[in-house]
Amino acid sequence: MRESAKTGIGFGITSAVITTLGLMVGVSSGTHSRLAVIGSVLTVSIADSFSDALGIHIMQESEGDRSHKAAWKASMYAFLTKIILGISFIIPLILLPMSLAILIAGIYGLFLLGVFSYYIGTFEKKPSWKVVLEHEIVAVIVIFASHYVGVLISVLFA
Repeated sequence: MRESAKTGIGFGITSAVITTLGLMVGVSSGTHSRLAVIGSVLTVSIADSFSDALGIHIMQESEGDRSHKAAWKASMYAFLTKIILGISFIIPLILLPMSLAILIAGIYGLFLLGVFSYYIGTFEKKPSWKVVLEHEIVAVIVIFASHYVGVLISVLFA
């Protein structure tokens, strides 16, 4: 896989999974509203995809060792990966009861992150299980923190 594709796709997967799961869990815990969760996921999928793509583009330009074309490719890969994966989290919300949809989305997201983390470990010739564990722990911390923030907001503002 070319460097720009690996950068964009890796960033897109990681950001889509962690941002979307954190948002879904937090909004769900705070509002218990399917409409609020779906609206939030769509909004963050669009806004954060553009933001992350621009961030990658600026980062790559600032490094100076990548071509302008490579920076644009990495940005496009990040944008497309993030928006497609982000929106895919809506499918269980449409098809399943809310609590089951959040659980399935969590399993789906952690699976995607685990597969890509395994690939990173293999590519970098590191113990893949350590890379997977490290990334999964960060994601789980974000999910739990988002849940408790949602609960706190519902208690304070209900």
